[in-house]
Amino acid sequence: MIEFEYWQLLLLPLFFALGWLAARVDIRQLVKESRSLPRSYFQGLNFLLNEQPDRAIEAFVDAVKVDPHTIELHFALGSLFRRRGETERAIRMHQNLVEREHLPQDLKLQALAELGEDYLKAGLLDRAEEIFTKLRDSGLAEDAKRSLLEIYQLEKDWEKAIAIAAELPDIASQKEIAEYYCELAAAELIRSRRDEATAYLHTALERNRKCVRASLLQGDIEVQKDNVAAAIACWQRIEQQDPSYLALVAQRLLDAYRRMERREEGLQLLRGYLERYPSLDLLDVVFQLVLEGEGANAAYRLVRDELKRNPTLLGFDKLIEARLVNAPPEIRGDLDLAKGIVQSYTRRLARYRCDNCGFKARQFYWRCPACGGWETYSPKRTEEFDLTP
Repeated sequence: MIEFEYWQLLLLPLFFALGWLAARVDIRQLVKESRSLPRSYFQGLNFLLNEQPDRAIEAFVDAVKVDPHTIELHFALGSLFRRRGETERAIRMHQNLVEREHLPQDLKLQALAELGEDYLKAGLLDRAEEIFTKLRDSGLAEDAKRSLLEIYQLEKDWEKAIAIAAELPDIASQKEIAEYYCELAAAELIRSRRDEATAYLHTALERNRKCVRASLLQGDIEVQKDNVAAAIACWQRIEQQDPSYLALVAQRLLDAYRRMERREEGLQLLRGYLERYPSLDLLDVVFQLVLEGEGANAAYRLVRDELKRNPTLLGFDKLIEARLVNAPPEIRGDLDLAKGIVQSYTRRLARYRCDNCGFKARQFYWRCPACGGWETYSPKRTEEFDLTP
């Protein structure tokens, strides 16, 4: 049992007195600090509590004018203006901080970084690049390099993007770097410089052996050189890289086999792909090929069997198209009506969708125009994408 000494009772009033004194000191300090804040600061808080954000912002701006030492308020307002799209006000706010003579170095660097983000948001890429280049040797180097990578991609300066990506192994993957080389190759192809494009594509495959785009472009180059068999080999390689992308080269394969007068061989290859890797785009190519070579009844059976495996409205549209070819006059009008109704829905479904942000487009993109993600588009149409487990 713990022994209790009566003299210890004398300590209790002392502890209470010390607590009271500490509270008084804290309260005095709080009152002193609150008196130093401008009245407009508290008006801004009141507007925020009353859900009047626009009036609150104006009050805080007045507070900054009255007391230029409210650094954190400067930063908060600048970021808020940038998020609201008021980039000119954000730029003025952060420029004011950068130009202060006695601002500590760490805060000046932070203000400079915020100013760079303002320029980037405003689309002033040259000014943003200049600022982030200055910050590459500072404590904010990694964030600055990340922003520079974004700028170089926006400017399509792929050589610089590759160089800066090498310094950001945790940010830029080998898959993305391979895409940069594909962009360089595509630019060389526009200039009809096939050898330079081929070199870039070899490097892309060294960075990422599963780079489908590199194989696709290599096939295009071989076709330009009249090496059709080599082009087919390049496109067939996609089956090992990612078979879902075969839909993107189905028409190319068909054209190549036709050019070689080996249409039947091409049909068998594409039918095998359709059997193993169901796709609406593959179905469309095989359907046209069967319709031309074997007639409407064979094309109808092809689509009907495919619909049993993968029921989609886009496939049903093809079924009606096959039936229309040999339809008797008395039902042709009904079939045309049904096809028109189905197509009014399929126009919304026949799109590609970004797996990262959900942006939809009729055209396939290797880089999403909305979020900037690389290879985030599924090569399947929206309806297929929704039905995929």
